[in-house]
Amino acid sequence: MCWSPTADVVAGTFVGVIAVATLVQTRRRRDLPLACLPLLLGLHQLVEAVVWRGVDGTVSPATAHLAVLVWTAIAFPLLPAYVPLAVLSAAWPQRPARRRILPLCVVGLAISGVLVYAMAAGPVRAVASGHVLTYDLPVPVGNLVVVGYLVAVLGAPLISGDRDLRLLGVTAAVGAAVCVAVWELAFASTWCAFAALTSLTLLLWVRRGRTRAESGSQLLPAPAN
Repeated sequence: MCWSPTADVVAGTFVGVIAVATLVQTRRRRDLPLACLPLLLGLHQLVEAVVWRGVDGTVSPATAHLAVLVWTAIAFPLLPAYVPLAVLSAAWPQRPARRRILPLCVVGLAISGVLVYAMAAGPVRAVASGHVLTYDLPVPVGNLVVVGYLVAVLGAPLISGDRDLRLLGVTAAVGAAVCVAVWELAFASTWCAFAALTSLTLLLWVRRGRTRAESGSQLLPAPAN
């Protein structure tokens, strides 16, 4: 979330460029789901630019409502399921990491199911308050869902055993805390900045993985004649 439609477009474009660089440099198929996360975050920002335009009446109500539904579907049901599963895919060869992450995948899928039900029960609305957008989604047992959401999305990279993915988890956790604090003041939504930092962290993760893979291939002994 950004504080204006222009900020959303700028942030979404910047994150999209990072997404392309991340995907181009990804060498292992099991890393692709996580490498696609910046692409998803960039799209998310661009969709919210349309939501802002719906709030100020620049686009039609039908277009604005569709944008709200797409934004909400990504933010709420999709991410808690997608992130731990993507981390699981990247960590799959490491059995200890796989065992740690699997329970969080179950938590994420359960939270996603609850949020899909909440979206279906509706209604879903976006309301501007100062420089923030509030997405109104009636969620049963809301506090429990929030805890489960954070455990799935932040916990999976933190316990992955990969240094760069732990940095991803820390960046996202700090970003969530700062954004909530700023949002409570109704000053501005700053998540777009942390989406960019998260995407840069994933680009670093992919580049380091590629470097390690290339170094390993160079160390292989030459085949005997």
